Amino acid sequence: MSQTISPAIDLPTSSTTASSVAALHCRAVRVSFGNVEVLGGVDLDLVAGEWLGLIGPNGAGKSTLLRSICGLVNFEGSITLDNGQTPSATDVALVPQAPILPEGMTVSEYVLLGRTAHLGWLARESRTDRSIVATILRRLDLDEFAGRNVARLSGGEAQRVVVARALAQQAPILLLDEPTSALDLGHQMSVLELVDDLRRSEGLTVIAAMHDLTTAGRFADRLALIDRGTIVAVGPCAEVLQPELLSDTYSTALTVRTIDGELVVLPAPRGENK
Repeated sequence: MSQTISPAIDLPTSSTTASSVAALHCRAVRVSFGNVEVLGGVDLDLVAGEWLGLIGPNGAGKSTLLRSICGLVNFEGSITLDNGQTPSATDVALVPQAPILPEGMTVSEYVLLGRTAHLGWLARESRTDRSIVATILRRLDLDEFAGRNVARLSGGEAQRVVVARALAQQAPILLLDEPTSALDLGHQMSVLELVDDLRRSEGLTVIAAMHDLTTAGRFADRLALIDRGTIVAVGPCAEVLQPELLSDTYSTALTVRTIDGELVVLPAPRGENK
């Protein structure tokens, strides 16, 4: 479970808050690319304010599920909010695994794009929009990069900027696709703790595809283990992070230890892999 982070972030409140979306429901979600079925009928229910971690081997379907939720890929089945509506850009924000950053745009301008979903036709960003962006840049240790060209950032800097844009969108559901893969350990914790702080203070619902099983267990309330497009286990972290289940799914011997009250997933001793 994630730790309590304080103080809460003082962000101006958008017109769309977590209270307007009670939950997300996925029913029999199937995705195929040509003759290859990537998702084979996924059922999930999310409660507002929870953090669901998606774990599983490369190619299991985690990214495809996230992209389905935000409408970027065609799927069979249904994905709806608690009110029965299909999620829109004011409901769901995505941090993609491999974002494309436009040449000639500054960090501040790029993050400000996250406010687009809240603007009317031909409307311009307000002082509140810019205040939201400035606050997020500061909390992600990016304020000194505000005027820098996004195309000239390092991999870790760029990844934080993409997270900042998604947070600026202030959607009540945040989708993270390996959000810290290019970050050093310090910035990994900074980004994830910021997201967790927003989740606790603003009721943000988080669905995160995470490669690091230990980190997933630290921050998530529940985990969904996906293998070959199917959810093979879903539940509290301690129930899903079981050595036998993980070893079978990842096709390598893994062990789970409890250190300082937290679950840590490690490769089994080398002799056990033989």
